[in-house]
Amino acid sequence: MYNLTMPTDTELLTEIRDLLAIMAEPQIAERDKRQRQEIKELVGRRPKAQAAVYLMDGNRKQSEITKATGFHQGDLSKLVKELVSGKLATVVDGKPRLGLRLPPGLFDKDTK
Repeated sequence: MYNLTMPTDTELLTEIRDLLAIMAEPQIAERDKRQRQEIKELVGRRPKAQAAVYLMDGNRKQSEITKATGFHQGDLSKLVKELVSGKLATVVDGKPRLGLRLPPGLFDKDTK
């Protein structure tokens, strides 16, 4: 009849983590307020830079982020250096990773 498969442990844990993040967002926002504001100031209103920052999860090299977003390689390199110098990101093996999770729509908000 129906072919329902049980989710794996990893899928369940990921779903639980995502639900907890939604529930805790107000507290996380307060804790990360200064860092989020600094990132917003560095990135500005540049859509390609905003997209690039969301891809900085430590799984992609800068060249992959450039290809995926169309953000200029030199500008991306400069942005990554600014994020690292502000202690907002790290780079391991050429793969930038933000030190905090950004909520969807962070750059859409007019709040500072």
